[in-house]
Amino acid sequence: MEKQLLEEFQKHGVTHIKQNEALSRHTTWKVGGPADFYIEPADKEELMNAMKVVSEHKLPWRVIGRGSNLLVKDGGIRGVVFQLQKAFDYLQIEGTSVTAGGAYSTILLAGRTAKAGLTGLEFAGGIPGNVGGAVYMNAGAHGSEISRVLKSAEVLTESGEWLQLSNADLHFRYRTTILQEEIKGIVTGATFELEKGDANEITSSLAAFKDRRRKTQPLQYPCAGSTFRNPPGDHAGRLIEAAGLKGYRIGDAEFSTLHGNFIINLGQAKASDVLDLIDYARKTIAEKYGVTLVPEVEVIGED
Repeated sequence: MEKQLLEEFQKHGVTHIKQNEALSRHTTWKVGGPADFYIEPADKEELMNAMKVVSEHKLPWRVIGRGSNLLVKDGGIRGVVFQLQKAFDYLQIEGTSVTAGGAYSTILLAGRTAKAGLTGLEFAGGIPGNVGGAVYMNAGAHGSEISRVLKSAEVLTESGEWLQLSNADLHFRYRTTILQEEIKGIVTGATFELEKGDANEITSSLAAFKDRRRKTQPLQYPCAGSTFRNPPGDHAGRLIEAAGLKGYRIGDAEFSTLHGNFIINLGQAKASDVLDLIDYARKTIAEKYGVTLVPEVEVIGED
C-alpha cells in the first residue's frame, strides 16, 4: 500500500518526499519515531498537489513547523507529515505592515522588525519556532502573544481551499486558535500590523528578553520550550520547583535545574521518558496543590 501511495504522490508531482523518516531529526527535543511519509514541499503547487492526494485517500496528516513545542511518540506518525521549507521562508516589510512565510523563524522575525524600528514582536525573540506554528497555537511570552499583532493568516485547508483568515476569524484564546478545532489546515503565511518606534530602544528591549532567556532557560540541551501552560494566577515552573521536581529524571529526560517548566534531553531520552516525566509531574502537583497542569507541548503519534 505504501508503495502505491508513494507512486501516487510522485504522479502528482510530489518529489520532495521520504518514507519512514525519523522525526527525531526534525524536532527540538530530538525524540520521536518515523513518519510513514515526510514531505518538504518545494512550493505552493507541490503542497497543493500533496494535499490533493492526502484528501483523495483520506490519509491522516499534520505539519510540524520547526519541531518545537512538539512531542512525537516513539512509534512515530502514521500518514503524512509536512514541514515547510525555503519557499515559505520569506519576510516582507512595508511601512508598519509585515508579511512572513509560514516557515520563517519567529526569532528572526522579532530581530528584523526591531532593526526596522517596528515594535510589537519583541516578545517573540525567544520563541524557537516558526510563524506558522506561532499563529497556529497563538504563541506568546513575556506577557504578550501573537493575537495582539496579527492582522491575517494565509491557510491551505485539507480540502485544498486557500483561506485568508482575519484576526477575528482565528478565534484566538490562550495558546489556542480555530485551527486546532474547526479548520484543519496549514498556515503558509501571516501578516502583522506593528507600530513605529525607536529602533535602538526596541533592539535594546529585545536584547533584554534574549538575555533573560539565556540566563533562565537550559538552551544548551534539546528541549521543546515550556512543558506546561501556566495555571490561572500562577506559574507551572514555580509549582514544579516547590514540589521538589527540578532535577527529577526518568531515563535521559530531566526537569531542568535552571527552569522547572523545561524538560531537557540529556542525550538518549525517548519520548516515553518525557511522557512519564510529564505524567509524574501532573500527578505530583495535583496531589500536593490540587492544581491540574495542562501540557503546553502537543503530543502526537503512536506508542
